[in-house]
Amino acid sequence: MLDQTEHILRQLIGFPTVSADSNLELIHYVASLLEDVGAKIELQHDATRKKANLFATIGPDIAGGIVLSGHSDVVPVSDQNWRTDPFTLEKEDGRYYGRGTCDMKGFIAATLAMAPTFAAHQLKRPIHFAFTYDEEVGCLGAQDLVQILGHRPHLPAAAIVGEPTDMKIVEGHKGCCEYSVYFEGHAGHGSMPDHGVNAAEYATRYVSKLLELREALKGRAPKDSPFDPPWTTINVGRIEGGTAHNVICNHAEVDWEMRPIAQADADWVNGILQSFCQDDLLPNMRKIWPDSNITTRTIGEVIGLTPLRSNEARDIVVALTGSNDSHFVPFGTEAGLFQELGIATIVCGPGSIEQAHKADEFLEIGQLKQCLSMLDKLAHSMKAA
Repeated sequence: MLDQTEHILRQLIGFPTVSADSNLELIHYVASLLEDVGAKIELQHDATRKKANLFATIGPDIAGGIVLSGHSDVVPVSDQNWRTDPFTLEKEDGRYYGRGTCDMKGFIAATLAMAPTFAAHQLKRPIHFAFTYDEEVGCLGAQDLVQILGHRPHLPAAAIVGEPTDMKIVEGHKGCCEYSVYFEGHAGHGSMPDHGVNAAEYATRYVSKLLELREALKGRAPKDSPFDPPWTTINVGRIEGGTAHNVICNHAEVDWEMRPIAQADADWVNGILQSFCQDDLLPNMRKIWPDSNITTRTIGEVIGLTPLRSNEARDIVVALTGSNDSHFVPFGTEAGLFQELGIATIVCGPGSIEQAHKADEFLEIGQLKQCLSMLDKLAHSMKAA
């Protein structure tokens, strides 16, 4: 089974599915593999029709199935110093190297290699494959997918999201909210700064407010928070603006993200920022130039995964792996979207998040073997009596 998984992983890595580009070649390849074993295939395209989600089912058309979920997109390799071609799988010293090996095409390859085994059994519950686009830029594909699933008469009962967790069971993580804020001022000669509206200066004031809120959020952390760090975090990812030293900057942009541990924190931060822009920054900008403006674009707002006392997905994976430990992580996944539908959800997959998004990304072969063992046991546990 490992040889077949390696073969599939090699093909998947060969598709350069960076989020900015199409994933259709990969999705069509995956669809053909699943069609060969008799799976029911559904494709859901985005508005451009250059990307698609795949949702496939093996087994009876009933409620209560198990979703095996992964995202097809990967982060860029530009400005990274790779030893080898990132889109060619390399095997060395017990590891698979390549962009997406651990995040998260290794898990996808394992599920596809196991598909013939699933199909060979007369399953008492269906197994679903959910492979999405644009997870890395706001879980956009998954948000579209769950809207469709939410209207189905036969809702799955549990979901295993195969993000890299070293095959540990993760039952909680923070949300992820990403925003781009645009400041439109009025240009002029740098020798007369009072005659223009310097967008960079107002962007700086906005960033200062973000940093102020970041510190204040530390005091809002619940005493029993399981996360590290235990509070909602804010990160400023990019600041850009201006044209020259002696020109008043008339345009600036700020990209930032927030990882809330609770929706109340996200609402609190966004409420303060909205008031700060409307009541402070904009009136001062428009005193000088009436057409000045601040606009915020929401890139993505993905809810976190909330740990629950009763969680069938956790119980299933505990039975399959023999591990009773549960963990919490600071990074985000699509898991909370499935949970919001009422589907019991956990995160468990091969590889370490420490390798994700880096040059020379790799997946330990031993981790992939553990994943295949879990999926093989899942197949037997789902077999009808």
